[in-house]
Amino acid sequence: MPPCVPSGPAWLATRRAEAADRFAGLAPPTPAEEVWRYSRIDQLHLDRYGPVPSAGSSAPPTDDTTGSGLPASVAALVEALGARAAMVVTRNGRVTQLEAEPAAAKILLTAAADDTSDAGRPLDVTDTPHDALTALHDAHLADAVLIEIPNGVALTEPIVIVHWVDADRAVVPVRTVVTVGEAAEATVVEIIAGTDVDSLVLPVTALMLGPAANLRYASVQQAGSRAWVVAHQGSTVDRDAALSSASVALGGGYARLRTDSALVGKGASTKLLAVYFGEGDQMHDFRTLQDHRAEKTTSELLFKGAVADTSHSVYTGLIRVENGAHGTKAFQTNRNLVLSEGARADSVPNLEIDENDVACSHASAVGPVDDEQRFYLEARGVPSGVADRLIVLGFLTEVLDRSPVPGLRQPLADALADRLERVEAPTGAPGGAG
Repeated sequence: MPPCVPSGPAWLATRRAEAADRFAGLAPPTPAEEVWRYSRIDQLHLDRYGPVPSAGSSAPPTDDTTGSGLPASVAALVEALGARAAMVVTRNGRVTQLEAEPAAAKILLTAAADDTSDAGRPLDVTDTPHDALTALHDAHLADAVLIEIPNGVALTEPIVIVHWVDADRAVVPVRTVVTVGEAAEATVVEIIAGTDVDSLVLPVTALMLGPAANLRYASVQQAGSRAWVVAHQGSTVDRDAALSSASVALGGGYARLRTDSALVGKGASTKLLAVYFGEGDQMHDFRTLQDHRAEKTTSELLFKGAVADTSHSVYTGLIRVENGAHGTKAFQTNRNLVLSEGARADSVPNLEIDENDVACSHASAVGPVDDEQRFYLEARGVPSGVADRLIVLGFLTEVLDRSPVPGLRQPLADALADRLERVEAPTGAPGGAG
């Protein structure tokens, strides 16, 4: 398979060619591998997808637009954020808009970098899975968005990145690298959305925090209902730095997010949040690693979701405490509501501890709407259907209320409410998740 995008600097073309060679020698992933267990990756046929047509990446998004020039389906999210430090818009993996680069941050696009730049170096700063999908991502990579916040700089307004996908039967690689310098602070919001096309979207996001840095990151996935979305988010958090990350997954036919967070410096901390809602025959697939490599580090994870109709969710997570990481505190919670008889949720939390003097715990729950909660509301005059909606929305918006980007809370709560209205009325039974 030849590299699909001939444009750009020579180092990028070489990178694509090497990745294409790797891809040719790799077998596609299968559910027999532990990391793909419970998934339906065996239904993905990679030979179905090819390069993005040149006409499919050279123009702005083509969906209904507002005065902002963005598709109407994402404009409300962007507008809810208010003033922003910068905005980048990509269409099918190619940058179509770069708005007002802030003086306090450096934003570089790899396809625009010359052959003497070191733009290729940041693309490998965070480990990503070494499999056929990673090689496919690199072989088709056109633009990567590289954001650097210098030491000591604090951005008060968010940097917003919108990835729009409307190319049918295409591989769409999306890559974002965020480096936050020592004692620096920033907010980054990344949105993936698109039309109802059969596409293979491969997002890779790398977040690197220097000593005492503070990064608030949010991702919103609203891809089309036929899209395969296989995403990886990797982060390294140095001494006394703090990462707060929230992911919202609503779109895609099959949508997977692998989150690997490495706490590499003493006193580092991460908060990992996610909320998801499955309808129809969607599948949301989450894999997480809270990797404690240094002493006195802290991680907290809360993932909550609901599945309706015949949708399926998967969560498997691992807290790993390496030798020498004494004083670690790590917590992992996954809770799921099953709203229809045909829906299913799998939840598998795990611990791997090679050190004493740690405080670690995990918890998971899968169940329907709680009958006692419903009865409490019905006894106060709330109709059954309304009671169910209130319970489900309250269950999910607990995560949104803790989002590191407050402006996203209301529009995402509205999006969850819209989806809940579309599914059949939840059926209750004892033992619901709380």
